[in-house]
Amino acid sequence: MKVAVVILNYNTKDYLRKFLPGLVASCEGLDARVIVADNASGDGSAQFLQEEYPEIPLICLQENYGFTGGYNRALAQIEAQYFVLINSDIEVPQGWLRPLVDWMDSHPRCGACGPKLLSYNERDSFEYAGAAGGKLDRYGYPFCRGRILQKIEKDHGQYDTPAHVLWVSGACLMVRASLWKALGGLDERFFCHMEEIDLCWRMQLQGWKVTVVPESKVYHIGGGTLPNESPFKLRLNFRNNLLLLENNLPATFVAEGYPEQRARRRTRWRIFLRMCLDGMSALTYLVTKRYSFYKAVVTAHAEYRKLRRPGVIPPQPHMPDGLYRGWIVPKGLFGKK
Repeated sequence: MKVAVVILNYNTKDYLRKFLPGLVASCEGLDARVIVADNASGDGSAQFLQEEYPEIPLICLQENYGFTGGYNRALAQIEAQYFVLINSDIEVPQGWLRPLVDWMDSHPRCGACGPKLLSYNERDSFEYAGAAGGKLDRYGYPFCRGRILQKIEKDHGQYDTPAHVLWVSGACLMVRASLWKALGGLDERFFCHMEEIDLCWRMQLQGWKVTVVPESKVYHIGGGTLPNESPFKLRLNFRNNLLLLENNLPATFVAEGYPEQRARRRTRWRIFLRMCLDGMSALTYLVTKRYSFYKAVVTAHAEYRKLRRPGVIPPQPHMPDGLYRGWIVPKGLFGKK
């Protein structure tokens, strides 16, 4: 097949029941097939699929390997030209897939692309997870075209031109399969959250482009597996931010013209500053008696120290798109640069 549209499911049987029929119908007439990989769900998802959708290939994994390990193991078993990673809590309209395929076919240096991500519940608004493509500020805080911190824009067509960005949300991401394999897929240390940012950043350091194709749009509920107020999710985000910087900043500084030794020193200094900012967040959680959040930040830093390893620098790294030179938090809070 040309396109493998792969859902990685973990205890989301109700979303499969709701959104899978539309996803399957949207692939009709294309050389595309929906496949479900199940991360050892305990809600009867696999039995439901076997009984209600026996025609859909089902990959049953032995345990919950997270987003990273689950997709790595599932896609290793699939042969296609393009992989589409898509969440189970996404509604797709007819015609969403064709623009992504056409873009990849006509832009051979595009490594990954994705649609506009709109809110399922407020359909004229962007969705938090990816909106119209993502960027990253100097301290590793991700934001989107259409969303900065908790401020989300209405979709008035302001981002209806294809654009190169740093990352596209893993909620719906098309990847060139050959490049996925060459890069080794997702970094399994992340488990889930920000692993797609890392993948897209690594692609760009190798000279590939990551693009939002707004002719395609999908509707995302968000928070289907982990709610936004989960201390576990917060821990993953703080930890993975640091892993993200460790992986990719050295090569990015080399692409800017710094010698490798100096690039690694700058990376250590940047990560130190980010950890100081994290400490300010942890102190805020402590003062406001959100003790589980405070503990999440402390644990995230401890896990980062155990998992860290020097970022790989390609022979001739390319400068990525979508890196914001400033700090996005003051702009998001106060509208300042």
